[in-house]
Amino acid sequence: MASSIEPHQYTVKRAVSCCGVGLHTGRTVNLTISPAPDNTGIQFVRTDVEGNPLIPARVERVVDTTLATTLGDGENRISTTEHLLAALRASGIDNALLEIDSHETPIMDGSAGPFMRLLKNAGRQRQRSLRKVMRITQTISFTDGDKTIRVEPSDVFKVTGRIKFDDALISEQRYSTVVDRDHFAKEIATARTFGFVEQVEQLWQNGLALGGTLENVIAIHWNRKSILNEDGLRFDDEFIRHKVLDIIGDMTLLGSPLLGHVIADRSGHGLHLGLMQTIIANPQCWEYVTLEQHNGSLLQHVVDSTPQPGRFAPIFTPVHGNLRSPQPCAL
Repeated sequence: MASSIEPHQYTVKRAVSCCGVGLHTGRTVNLTISPAPDNTGIQFVRTDVEGNPLIPARVERVVDTTLATTLGDGENRISTTEHLLAALRASGIDNALLEIDSHETPIMDGSAGPFMRLLKNAGRQRQRSLRKVMRITQTISFTDGDKTIRVEPSDVFKVTGRIKFDDALISEQRYSTVVDRDHFAKEIATARTFGFVEQVEQLWQNGLALGGTLENVIAIHWNRKSILNEDGLRFDDEFIRHKVLDIIGDMTLLGSPLLGHVIADRSGHGLHLGLMQTIIANPQCWEYVTLEQHNGSLLQHVVDSTPQPGRFAPIFTPVHGNLRSPQPCAL
């Protein structure tokens, strides 16, 4: 089969830390990515809150999709999760503890590039358990007005995106890619988030995007023909590449690697959530498989194909124990 997904689960080999600013608060945020045991998934830990509450990176924890994907558990929240999650998925990390001392991840340069470099420094550690992979067997679609997204059966994880704006700078852009570590790092990870100048100004007036600068956001000029960033674009089609990055990050919330082709037209975080919820609601359209290496090929073994409600449950065991607060650093 053609899948590039490795059979075994992986975690990071060593703990790594970084700091940056929160996009909306403008405050310093410290993040540490640490190893986690098999079958625990990706979990955020609020080290700034008494009791260090855990917030699993799972679709059922999504509480808001305005401007970014926000996860929550009661009063505790983590926003702007998509860039970090995309880097973890593309790096092949299944289990990790994300210790953070704020309610939003650091925006860094507005892309997943810094997180990819951080994870490269952390290294990867293969674990004993096999991955439980969600394989799409029938097309699943979700539509919201003129915005549509669907996932089709595929032996790889592939994303195709299209955006269309009524301006000369962006206009219509399309991008399609099979998601693997090397291609993601070179062609997708460094694509930055973007916004129109007047939208950013409005957010500032409402006390949001206080950490947004030309260092972490592509600011589209009022004339819609240029950007304010002096260094220009990193790719001619950087806008759609970032949209694809967001899709990869949000799909991580399904809790297991995906074998399917996601096709999105004018998508956003709300549309991504709608697709994931539709997937969960239609268990007859997908199944869980494990992969096994045999004579140089990957073989699939179906571990759950029974279409019954409530079977959306990749193994998840909360991690508890002594948590280290990330070391603060000055900006």
